[in-house]
Amino acid sequence: MSDSTQLLLVTENQSKRTEIQALLAEHNVVTYNATNSTQAVELLKEETFDIIVSETDIGDMDAWRLVRMLRANLFRCTQETPFILLTDTYCEHIAETTANAFAINSVIPSDKLSNLGFTLANLLQEKQSSIHSQKVLIVEDDEDICELASRLLASHYVVDVAMTGLEGLQKYESAKYDIVLLDVQMPGMSGPEVLDNIMRINPRQAVVIMTAHGGTNLAEELMIKGAVDFIQKPFKGDQLRRVVGIAAHRENYLISNAQFEEKVLTIKRREDQYKNLSEAHTRLLNHLSTVVMELDAEGLIKFVNKAWLNLTGYERSETVGLPLVDFAFGDDDNTKNFVKHHLDSIFDGSEHYKKIEFQLARKDGSAMWVEVQFNDLYRQGQVSGVTVTLDNIDDRKKAELELNHLASHDTLTNLYNRHYFDTELKRLADTAQNSGYLHALLYLDLDHFKVINDTQGHHQGDIILKEVAETIAKVKRESDVFCRVGGDEFALLLPRTNKVDAQGIAQSICDLLQQGHYKFDERIYKISCSIGVAEINGEEERPETYLQQADIALYVAKKRGRNLVHLFGKEDRESGDFQASVQWVHVLQEAIVNDQLILHFQPVVDADTREVHYYEALVRLEIDGKLIMPGEFIPALERVEDINLLDHQVISKAMSMISEYKVLKKVAINLSAQAFSDERLLPLVQEKLGQYGVEPGQIIFEVTESASLTNLSATQDMIGKLMELGCEFSIDDFGTGFSTFSYLKQLPANCVKVDGSFVKDMVNNPIDKALVKSICEVASALDKTTVAEFVEDETTAIELKQLGVNYLQGYHISRPLSIDVIEEKYGC
Repeated sequence: MSDSTQLLLVTENQSKRTEIQALLAEHNVVTYNATNSTQAVELLKEETFDIIVSETDIGDMDAWRLVRMLRANLFRCTQETPFILLTDTYCEHIAETTANAFAINSVIPSDKLSNLGFTLANLLQEKQSSIHSQKVLIVEDDEDICELASRLLASHYVVDVAMTGLEGLQKYESAKYDIVLLDVQMPGMSGPEVLDNIMRINPRQAVVIMTAHGGTNLAEELMIKGAVDFIQKPFKGDQLRRVVGIAAHRENYLISNAQFEEKVLTIKRREDQYKNLSEAHTRLLNHLSTVVMELDAEGLIKFVNKAWLNLTGYERSETVGLPLVDFAFGDDDNTKNFVKHHLDSIFDGSEHYKKIEFQLARKDGSAMWVEVQFNDLYRQGQVSGVTVTLDNIDDRKKAELELNHLASHDTLTNLYNRHYFDTELKRLADTAQNSGYLHALLYLDLDHFKVINDTQGHHQGDIILKEVAETIAKVKRESDVFCRVGGDEFALLLPRTNKVDAQGIAQSICDLLQQGHYKFDERIYKISCSIGVAEINGEEERPETYLQQADIALYVAKKRGRNLVHLFGKEDRESGDFQASVQWVHVLQEAIVNDQLILHFQPVVDADTREVHYYEALVRLEIDGKLIMPGEFIPALERVEDINLLDHQVISKAMSMISEYKVLKKVAINLSAQAFSDERLLPLVQEKLGQYGVEPGQIIFEVTESASLTNLSATQDMIGKLMELGCEFSIDDFGTGFSTFSYLKQLPANCVKVDGSFVKDMVNNPIDKALVKSICEVASALDKTTVAEFVEDETTAIELKQLGVNYLQGYHISRPLSIDVIEEKYGC
């Protein structure tokens, strides 16, 4: 509505008036207000309005009479002005039917006021009032009667005329008419024949018979066949308009009556359903295993179902009228106060729903864990009671207690586990920082335990671990927290213990274990341990730092000859070189446990077609939401000779992702130098290929040139075995030692990767270009393909292709990408 709309609102309800004005605020409406019919009539005589909105009961004159005056053209606005009726009671089609009779454009119930703006906009866009929308077909061979009937009905209906029965039937078949005025006596197709055809097409069509004086018998016969009324010729104007008007609203009356009848039947059905439902609910409540009860406003039990007897042994007569809290188990008042506190929160309105668990007292004196739900009952604006459900969770609760034990204890030794250790370490670190107390941490590792495991088997190794745990547990103080944190690694937290006393305790443990011995198959094994000691003094921000310090001290103890105790000190230069390494080892171990290793993939493309030949898997660590590049953690792992851990995890994760993501048709996996002396590598590869259903030909293992030459015979052996499985092999960073060309003949690799330091400057450096060319020629002569790394521009890519390089890799082709991006960019 671009121009301002003049609206008359007739209502004495101030709140409704305010609501309507708010709803119409965005519709550019100027509202005139009348509180009753007298004010409305005065305004209608003085002003012109575009639309009128009125309630039904508006004083001396109701809305029905007001709209009749409007349609009689008694006011300044036109008789077609849209009129919207607001009603508190809305009975579907009955209201609409009555509105049609009075030419009201729309009826809106009070609970649907939000539709007013939409209705208003639609009405103002209509080009003509709905009172002129009904169509009448006059089938009459007398021109004078046709002309008279057309003139009498034209002011309220759209009139169409047919002079013969055949013409009338043709028009009826091609258009829709609300009423048909049908003459009986016509040449050709008679009125009864036309009626038969109309009834066959639409049995609900309103047809009024026009018959000459004396033709009433025939009219009655035709009404039996389907006509709704008849009128005798000649007729007066009022007679015709009345008969046609009744016929026009006949369908509405029929629908209204059917709806009213259906409403009566619906109410009856609902009453029956309510009765049946009430009886069913009573039966259901008595068959439930869940206890259902209702408490009154004082918290006293006023209803309880039969499940209460089965659960507690108490009869209803022993229960009703007593407070629920009386059935809480316990000699003290703690449980009763706990239940009362939560019930009070429901009664005072601070909570509407509550679920708690407590022990319920049974009649035989035993206790049972129950889960109880409270829901408030509102009547007349206040809490009048509480509905309660009680479920027996005794078995579940006992299982939870057992699971809690399992969650905090090691299943082999029954000592506390790593999770519990981390929790207690944090607690002691907090007390040291906040209260100034000194604590200590002993980190213990059995010396040469791997020898027993490898020679006697894991079963015997487990027996030793249990005996060691029992031995130390017997001598520890009651306040000490003893945990198994790894395979043969233990930790002992010593509350309120300084570092000097901690060293003494650690030394006594070393001496105690050294005195013991273990016999297997006539062989006697001595067990010793190394212990790293760290003081928990509150100076470190992160609790994990104390564990790292103890781990560093343990490393030093082992390095000095084992069966020793070493106290961590920041001035201890011997351990300083390994602080970063050990720290990263623990971070990586945690990353493996928590699946924080991330693989990104860099495409390697065909130099000719630029289609992806395979992807290189590149590992990252995700810590605290940040990606850590391999240069920051791989050197640390290599220094402590724990890089195999990373090799195994990357192989497992890469094969898992190849199985899951079809876009990864072939993937290169980097191996460390230690991989070739790792006896577990080959079985791991075989296991993972089978586990994930990956074809060996989908895997390329890459090892750097320098790593492969560290132990040439071991490298040759491992490459040979992996290639026997069907895997491919590639030598990475080739050319860093130019004299190693001869080694290419000794390494059964499929591919050679040209070191990127030669590639990135080869366009401007003739020596680098010559080196790249030589590597390509030697590789080609040995029937090996070549890959160029660090391809960072198109010029370099073109020259590499001209030199005979088979495949390209680098930022010009693509950066390493996450698997989601790889799928989106390269997937089918």
